[in-house]
Amino acid sequence: MQDGRIAPPAAVARGNGGPPPKLATQHLYKRYQLEVIHDLQLAVRPGAFYSILGPNGCGKTTLLRILCGLEAPTSGHVIIDGDVVELTRQQHQHRVAIVFQEPRLLPWKSIADNVRLCLRPLGVPEREARERTRRYLELVGLGSFMHYYPNRLSGGMQQRASIARALAVEPDVLLMDEPFSALDAQNRRIMQDETLKIWQETHKTIVFVTHSISEAVRLSTEVAVLTARPATIRQVVTVRDHADTRALEAALLQMLTEEVDRQRALDLERQRVGAGV
Repeated sequence: MQDGRIAPPAAVARGNGGPPPKLATQHLYKRYQLEVIHDLQLAVRPGAFYSILGPNGCGKTTLLRILCGLEAPTSGHVIIDGDVVELTRQQHQHRVAIVFQEPRLLPWKSIADNVRLCLRPLGVPEREARERTRRYLELVGLGSFMHYYPNRLSGGMQQRASIARALAVEPDVLLMDEPFSALDAQNRRIMQDETLKIWQETHKTIVFVTHSISEAVRLSTEVAVLTARPATIRQVVTVRDHADTRALEAALLQMLTEEVDRQRALDLERQRVGAGV
């Protein structure tokens, strides 16, 4: 490592001969009482829409929390643009934003104030903060609702506001943790379309966790399937390489089903050992 940079392994650095990754992990581990993530090697190319599938409880949300700096890994590195970054500290130049399952808006502040609030710790001047707020709220279709309070907006509109808030910090990478799981089918489809439009307009690198195989295939350039806990990457599929999306969904479902069955078997074995059977 030189000047705070690290050279990832060749497989991580360039994948199949493509550009160096925007976001990568090197030998990433996370352990609580049990190991949750095991030697996970992530490589997300610049501008990718990279979806992650995996069994319930395998560590998907934990991975996102590490990638956005809410938790530190037990060991291993997170790498952005070739720089090793300790995201739980503030001494780095890279920004990662996250959109959670729920909007997490402050109910006593307007939508515009909710967006501007996240810019204050960054030292963004007030005039620029107002301009960014207006620009990104218009991008997500909420330009006419800037002064509304969250309780006057639908669930889908509140989630659009949370996406605008994340984009306003102008992150290197945007993480999304099942952001549409609480929406009904119609609004979920609308938000998928809106997110694709935003991705195409901003060219952001997006890492998107979902339980929906069809959603992953519809939105993504690549789909990664995680193994049963402790999670590592079982396979990464490039969506454009598969003309038959139904066949691709069936293949992903088979992989995911195998890992879900494996997770259940491991959990039952842990329960049996814990009970002294």
